[in-house]
Amino acid sequence: MNRLLTKKTKTRVDIYGERFRARGPGLSPRLLAVASYINDNREVVLEYTAMEIAAATQTSDATVVRAIQALGFAGLRDLKQTMESWFGPGITSAEKMSSTVNALSCDVNSSIDFVLEGHQHACEVLSEPHNRAAMSRAVALLAEARQVGIFGIGASSILAEYAARLFSRNGIPGVPLNRTGVMLAEQLINLQRGDVLIMMAQKSAHREGLTTLREAKRLGIPTILLTHSIDSRFSKEVQVVINVPRGGENGKVPLHGTVLVCLEMIILSVASTAPQRTIKSMKRIQELYRAIGKSGAKKA
Repeated sequence: MNRLLTKKTKTRVDIYGERFRARGPGLSPRLLAVASYINDNREVVLEYTAMEIAAATQTSDATVVRAIQALGFAGLRDLKQTMESWFGPGITSAEKMSSTVNALSCDVNSSIDFVLEGHQHACEVLSEPHNRAAMSRAVALLAEARQVGIFGIGASSILAEYAARLFSRNGIPGVPLNRTGVMLAEQLINLQRGDVLIMMAQKSAHREGLTTLREAKRLGIPTILLTHSIDSRFSKEVQVVINVPRGGENGKVPLHGTVLVCLEMIILSVASTAPQRTIKSMKRIQELYRAIGKSGAKKA
């Protein structure tokens, strides 16, 4: 037993943290930026390529490799293997899908039940008093917004785009904040005082989310967080937190549809608080659409 405990303790040594603390002060600013990003986003880095880390830190993949080697690692693979020994193997999207489909029987009903049960649980949680109260606070903020920014990267980037379109259709300009690197910076520059920010983020305190949150704070923009990680770093720095279960337990794939359900609840609630604004916007869209149709018919 003592041998097992000793072995377990050894595998939990934070080699990266020790090297970062010892060698970080001697790194150049660009190498230190990469090393700091890796230190703060370890779970994300396990799934990232050098190019993706470079995009997140606005550097190059060569700079990423140099930073990793400056800390005493042979390369990105060596770094990932070291990190896996710290908090266990990272679960990739492919592994999550494999775990999910292998857990389901071959008949279609098991897959249907998996998704339905996940959404049913999410709807039950969303309807709980604390979440209803959080949504009411969110709607009150959004109803007075000059513009709504919707942050979401990765799979959530599609939801950010969709939600922005729905807000705009209902009379409140919506802008997606769903890129990385310099492209996210170009989106963030559109934020202004009087806006409201909706963030879709989970546990990982990635640089994109932290930068977006800092910009919102600088501008005095209130932030609404949709997350299942209600104890994350993000949740401690926003005005409203809505708990949105996504499944994904035991290494299974998360359900992004549950977040969509929450977004549509919020957007419809905001529309109902100012029905005249919503109807006016929708009518104007129809007028523009008819004008486009007539113009096209004349050209034909």
